[in-house]
Amino acid sequence: MTRKTKVATGVVAAIVVALLLVVSFSVWCAALKPYKVGAVFAITGGASWLGEPERNTVKMIEENVNAAGGINGHPLQVIVEDTVGDETKAVTAVKKLIERDKVLAIIGPSRSGTTLAVIPIVQRAKVPLISCAAAEAIVIPVKQWVFKTPQKDSDAVIRIYEYMREHGISKVAIITGTTGFGDQGRKQLKKMAPDYGITIVADETYGPKDTDMTVQLTKIKGTKAQAVINWSIVPAQAIVVKNMRQLGMTIPLFQSHGFGNIKYVQAAGKAAEGIIFPAGRLLAVDTLPNDNPQKEVLSRYKKEYEAKYGESVSTFGGHAWDALHLVILALRAVGPDRAKIRNFIENVKGFVGTGGIFNYSPDDHTGLTKEAFEMLTVKNGKFVVLK
Repeated sequence: MTRKTKVATGVVAAIVVALLLVVSFSVWCAALKPYKVGAVFAITGGASWLGEPERNTVKMIEENVNAAGGINGHPLQVIVEDTVGDETKAVTAVKKLIERDKVLAIIGPSRSGTTLAVIPIVQRAKVPLISCAAAEAIVIPVKQWVFKTPQKDSDAVIRIYEYMREHGISKVAIITGTTGFGDQGRKQLKKMAPDYGITIVADETYGPKDTDMTVQLTKIKGTKAQAVINWSIVPAQAIVVKNMRQLGMTIPLFQSHGFGNIKYVQAAGKAAEGIIFPAGRLLAVDTLPNDNPQKEVLSRYKKEYEAKYGESVSTFGGHAWDALHLVILALRAVGPDRAKIRNFIENVKGFVGTGGIFNYSPDDHTGLTKEAFEMLTVKNGKFVVLK
């Protein structure tokens, strides 16, 4: 081999090596490119008891996923924004996630009102959103790019009214918060009452920052109500409980599924004893039989969360667990394509989550039935299944 040939061969070899390095580097960079998912929660403000466990949950999942190698070799990056429970801030946060961060999907918001405010934005941008709020108006009528993980508020009403009918309660008073969740729940309570032989004898409301509801409850006390239904997500719902007891009211108190955080019980103290409400099985997982199809998922989430954060799990953190895992399932199956992620979620069947076993369809963007609920009560300061 001549000297010129050796030089030429060396140059070619060097070029090949350089090209291989470039290709390898490109592959390596592609493998490291994160899958970005947005999250908008009410981490501070009046609805922080919803948003804080949701934020904690998604960061825990992000850590676990990345420790296990990511999603098809890609790190998961969850970009969390605090809405403070405010509609304007939620809109700003969602626009930032879509336009600047280029997220593939968004989970949240925590509240119904903030979710309804951002729906037009995600619809126009064609970005999948899985809300952690419960109002049916979020998904009924169906919006192409919008899903939710909490059980339907109408199903919560059904479970409460079925229980009342079985126990001879026909006259009820309702007191509801003026948030989006409270307003939507009030509409469902009034709409469905005749179907279950229920007469609403009083209809009172209160604001999220109210600190005393004795005026409204005094009016209720003067009626023939056999029970009270309190429908809210804010800490003020615990004040309703205290005020009832202070007024000497002994009739049963029913809460919505928005009561699903033990902090509400702790805030109400002894007055919370005996409260009845529908909720997912997460809050009473220890009482479930071992063959329950949700038991393994619920037990694992509860154990991981409580060990990491030193506080009890809540229904609300569970909604975020379900939402993010649905997005992760979609990313594993179809990759970083917003439209394909949307289509995948819409066709999920048999997904075992904390809120129930989800079966989505083009006509159902909640994916749950009333069977996702258990009737729970407060006993000795804890949530237990109502016998």
